Amino acid sequence: NEDILIQELQRYVDTTYTQHYAQGNIQTTEFIIDNGHGIGHTVGNVIKYAQRYGKKEGRNRKDILKILHYALIMLYVHDLEVENQGQAHQKFNT
Repeated sequence: NEDILIQELQRYVDTTYTQHYAQGNIQTTEFIIDNGHGIGHTVGNVIKYAQRYGKKEGRNRKDILKILHYALIMLYVHDLEVENQGQAHQKFNT
């Protein structure tokens, strides 16, 4: 059933980009990532929604979707940072 859950997560993520998060030209999360604070921001949000689960509106499925969404963004930032480290290492060694 993971494929069904992944499809649900994809639909959730897609809706976040068409709702209030996308009112400006650049999303706040993109600005935070561009300024070097992406991992801290995403970890903080994963913790926030994990701690909130079961408290606000009970066992809210949407909190789990938010955790997964921020974890995906964290993975993206991780990959960016690893790629940039590799490029910096290559530049230093040439």
